[in-house]
Amino acid sequence: MGAWSDKLALLVITLWVGALWAVGYLVAPTLFSALSDRQLAGSLAGKMFTLVAYIGVGSAFYLLIHRLANFGTTALKQGFFWAVVVMLILTLFGHFGIQPLIAQLKAQAMPADVMHSIFASRFKAWHGIASIAYLIESLLGLILVLKARE
Repeated sequence: MGAWSDKLALLVITLWVGALWAVGYLVAPTLFSALSDRQLAGSLAGKMFTLVAYIGVGSAFYLLIHRLANFGTTALKQGFFWAVVVMLILTLFGHFGIQPLIAQLKAQAMPADVMHSIFASRFKAWHGIASIAYLIESLLGLILVLKARE
């Protein structure tokens, strides 16, 4: 592939990993500490996590295709390739698996805050699983950054 596709791959990695870290570890905690309305903070954070998920899906597909085009089947032996695959799986699991469950728990708790409902323990458990998956995805993002030029 040409130099433009390699540069685009670097930009895609920067966008994806930067969005993961910025939203997950700067924006979301800031929303919860700055806003007194936790439901509003959660809603805003959820919208941003949705954007990060879409960025992740698009980025993963580009990076996987780019790797396969550049390295052929040898890409399947690279840590970078598998880090992207696992990140994609975690993104899909979080966005299409866990987030709908969390949204359902919030809806069932209405008009009360889910944390003050009978669904609080289930919400905490699923939120914890989502947080661990997000942390793993964020750490795998470091592999992308470090191995981007290999």
